[in-house]
Amino acid sequence: MPIIYHITTAEAWNNALASGQYEAPSLKEEGFIHCSEAYQVHNILQRYFAGQNNLVKLIIDTGKLENQYVQEWSPTVKDTFPHIYGTINTSAVIAVEPLRQEAV
Repeated sequence: MPIIYHITTAEAWNNALASGQYEAPSLKEEGFIHCSEAYQVHNILQRYFAGQNNLVKLIIDTGKLENQYVQEWSPTVKDTFPHIYGTINTSAVIAVEPLRQEAV
């Protein structure tokens, strides 16, 4: 199954570990969690996380997700992005990488 990525804070990830589920604010606001492909991560960091510290990259095995993930077109940036329609079960996250501020 494909691997996708999600950027969040270390604090949010630690909270997810305690509950077994990760929920981004976009799930309530838009109905899904935004994710990205490997080649999209750098631009996502620059666009949405500039100046933020204590970030981590969740590496997600889509085959282990308990909720549906869909590749959807974004007319704003003219690219397709993976969206997860529900929480991310922590068992689907196969690795977590800290992101250095210089990378943002």
